[in-house]
Amino acid sequence: MDPLSIDGLWTYTPRIHGDTRGAFLESFRAADLHEAVGHRLDLAQVNCSVSKRGVLRGIHFADVPPGQAKYVTCVSGAILDVAVDLRVGSPTFLRWEAVRLDDESRRGLYLAEGLGHAFLALSEEATVVYLCSTPYAPGREHGVHPLDPTIGVEWPLDTEPLLSDKDAAAPSVKEVQDAGLLPDYAACQAYYESLR
Repeated sequence: MDPLSIDGLWTYTPRIHGDTRGAFLESFRAADLHEAVGHRLDLAQVNCSVSKRGVLRGIHFADVPPGQAKYVTCVSGAILDVAVDLRVGSPTFLRWEAVRLDDESRRGLYLAEGLGHAFLALSEEATVVYLCSTPYAPGREHGVHPLDPTIGVEWPLDTEPLLSDKDAAAPSVKEVQDAGLLPDYAACQAYYESLR
């Protein structure tokens, strides 16, 4: 596992064993994540989404505690997966980082609680599977508009993205911050410590 520029964001590059039959890999290793992050990922829910080219999902995040850590892989096709540091007080507040996830490299992306998550389907169809530390709970789930210029994610768009009604109507990061809904960095750090 390799740390990225945002605290709590890691990529996992598996070893792929291929032969004339195809390939085999370990797409997730709990021990590797525990060693890198310092705590285990309690698995509460597995999500699977299938998106056609140009579908943009996110930016989604949950209240911390308990938040929702995610381990994301693209099992078919390709996506641009994006994490945004939405933790107020973080040294990398509002920084975003993009990682291509696809069915060739088979990389995974781990996002700690408090980070925002979004992705754009790059292939004609993309199937994304993500392991979640907590189940979906509508009352503590929030969103920020994925095209918010304050965040400025550089999506590789050659046409208008396809957004859900909910994502298209999502507020700006300023509106979410003014409403007091963004996670607090110190509270996130304390929560991470409680998981050790």
